[in-house]
Amino acid sequence: MMAGTAYDIVVVGGGPVGAAAALGLARAGFRVALVERGAAPAAFDMHSACSSRVYALSQASRRLLESLGVWRNLQRISPYDTMRVWVDEATRGLRFDARALALPELGWIVEHPLLVDRLWAALSYANVEVFPNAGTVEMAAGGVGLADGRVLQAALVVAADGADSSLRTAAGIQTLGWRYAQRGIVCNVHVENAHEYTAWQRFLKTGPLALLPLADGRVSIVWSVDEARARELLALDDTAFCAALAAAVQVLGAFHTPTPRLDFPLRLLQAQHYANDGFVLVGDAAHTVHPLAGQGVNLGFGDVASLCETLKQARAGGRDWAARRTLQRYARARRAAATEMLAVTDGLQKLFDARASVLRPLLGAGMGAVDAFAPLKAWLGRQATL
Repeated sequence: MMAGTAYDIVVVGGGPVGAAAALGLARAGFRVALVERGAAPAAFDMHSACSSRVYALSQASRRLLESLGVWRNLQRISPYDTMRVWVDEATRGLRFDARALALPELGWIVEHPLLVDRLWAALSYANVEVFPNAGTVEMAAGGVGLADGRVLQAALVVAADGADSSLRTAAGIQTLGWRYAQRGIVCNVHVENAHEYTAWQRFLKTGPLALLPLADGRVSIVWSVDEARARELLALDDTAFCAALAAAVQVLGAFHTPTPRLDFPLRLLQAQHYANDGFVLVGDAAHTVHPLAGQGVNLGFGDVASLCETLKQARAGGRDWAARRTLQRYARARRAAATEMLAVTDGLQKLFDARASVLRPLLGAGMGAVDAFAPLKAWLGRQATL
């Protein structure tokens, strides 16, 4: 392989978490390169219809994006100030209000293409050198090797290359986890009644169904169902699908004109450790959670904030910021945070699973009583205020 330019840090993976990591580390004063196997994201068209791939951003994610100078450029974003969670009847479920938590909003719904476009647009201003269309990326002595034979040398490689991270495998880091016998179905739909900037989530016997408010008045759905039911829903025509959706969620009236439905497998994954000498995992490469709590990208952004702060402190203190000892400080903190999230989401998924149907009447009745579900309500409320 041909030797390449030396960097302080090479980030592999140009999704939201990888791009944010490259941007944050560059703004912290490191010389950074970002490698993306595929093409650079297309320029975002503000006149396009809202994408069905969205994220629910937390308060902490907003703070990170503000610090990166990106938040102000997310023009098409929908805040939500209320969250409704229920089993059988929405009126008997849990309700979370921003006002009760002394917040203007609980969170914000942002489209994936918009977020990635704005993060990538900021990279050039931070002097991040970008390598799109890199093809297969491999670990190499002192850095990473690209498909064209170039080696990008770096003191630290940050793997942000997703749940199936090839760099994690190459680094010899094992994972724990499993696939759920479920798939997530996503699309956007028009609603009869205004969403009123509310995030809705019903726990059905077949899995959780979330409706997230979009800036154009529609809602984005994330419907987790067993694989057989997923095949049935994907095979329905638009009218029949909207009827099934209305029957399942029983709020917001009728639904119509859905966008093409997409689906993806659901899984839980936790890397056994997050760091080696000169190598660290962030985002889905480190942990992948069930989407029922909508916290996947927020966990990844938490990784970014923690990694940037850890490396800045080490460098300011004259320590080797790329050494395992330094990186383990980041790894311990983030693995603990991910473990808590994984435990809660997996526990909720199992609690409301069809196999726990004997408990469903108790759960449905209990949700109306705040005291009965105080731990769940406290946890969800804490996520909104982080």
